[in-house]
Amino acid sequence: MENLSRTRIFPIMKLTLQTDYALRALIYLGSRTERLSSIREIAEAYGISEAHMVKVIHRLGMAGFIDTIRGRNGGIRLARPAADINIGAVVRYMEDDMALLACMGANADTDPRAQCLLMPACRLRGVLGEALQAMTTVLDRHTLADVITPFERGRLNTP
Repeated sequence: MENLSRTRIFPIMKLTLQTDYALRALIYLGSRTERLSSIREIAEAYGISEAHMVKVIHRLGMAGFIDTIRGRNGGIRLARPAADINIGAVVRYMEDDMALLACMGANADTDPRAQCLLMPACRLRGVLGEALQAMTTVLDRHTLADVITPFERGRLNTP
């Protein structure tokens, strides 16, 4: 049996790349409020595929986190001040399913893969549900303004 004390423990909660990119895009826009930005600028700043960033920006626009201005002098910007954009709201919007186990998902009642022999006596579901609640509670306490540091402002405002 493998010695667990030497095993690297990875976090069980992992956000999707779309959520990661969305948060990065918002940090970029929150650091550069003096002018409109482009998808290309954001993608280049973080070394992210422009095609992926297009999808992320579209979703952020649909949710009302950013404004997209079309036309020759168009671009993107935050739809409201960074202090009014809640990190928890962004994460919940971008994540399709925050369930930690299949049996906790939105389709748990109809998805045969979500059926568990331990239900209804399983306590793991409750423990992981509590962990997820703790994570979302922390995210809900923070705004975009809280995570934009002078480092980001300096790094992202450099031409």
